[in-house]
Amino acid sequence: MKTHDLIELLAQDAPPRKDFGAVFATAVALAVIAAGAVFFAGIGFRPDIAQAAETVRFLFKFVVTVSLAVSATVAVLRLSRPGVAMGGWSVALAAVPVLLGGAVVAELFAVPRDGWMTQLVGQNMRFCLTLIPLMAIGPLACLIVALRRGAPARPGLAGALAGLAAGGIAATFYASNCTDDSPLFVAAWYPLAILAVTAVGFISGRLFLRW
Repeated sequence: MKTHDLIELLAQDAPPRKDFGAVFATAVALAVIAAGAVFFAGIGFRPDIAQAAETVRFLFKFVVTVSLAVSATVAVLRLSRPGVAMGGWSVALAAVPVLLGGAVVAELFAVPRDGWMTQLVGQNMRFCLTLIPLMAIGPLACLIVALRRGAPARPGLAGALAGLAAGGIAATFYASNCTDDSPLFVAAWYPLAILAVTAVGFISGRLFLRW
């Protein structure tokens, strides 16, 4: 018997549980609340957010972070069920770095060469690398707990995607505080912070999602 067939057989024989979709939706809501609680308790919105919201570069940060959070969340939901692949959501996930890469190219054309390094380093590198993982701890915990009610056939990948989703949620909140709006800054430091959460998610998945 193939592993795929065994997983489906075990899933069919498993005792009835509370609808996993409802459990997962609750976990996602709690994840957003957890990240928001840390955000508003610790840093809050940037002082000039009203003016910043009128600029394309500021709004583009949310295009990237929300796209990542949504696509990773749906992808991990699909992987939580035996025999279900990510499907088109893998393409959606892959589109996020492509989108960000296109914005970086546009920025390189728009900013003089001698200004590239200034835009890349920015003023909030340390905050970005610290606050995004910090705000992602709660969301990642919520998603891992929910996934224990599912049956992911690839626990490491499911945990990593949970980390991506948690990182995307945290980065969305952080983006509303960060005053570095350049795509060069976002492409350099946001992914690094999110990848740290993804690594923790992968390890957590291997430890807590085996069945």
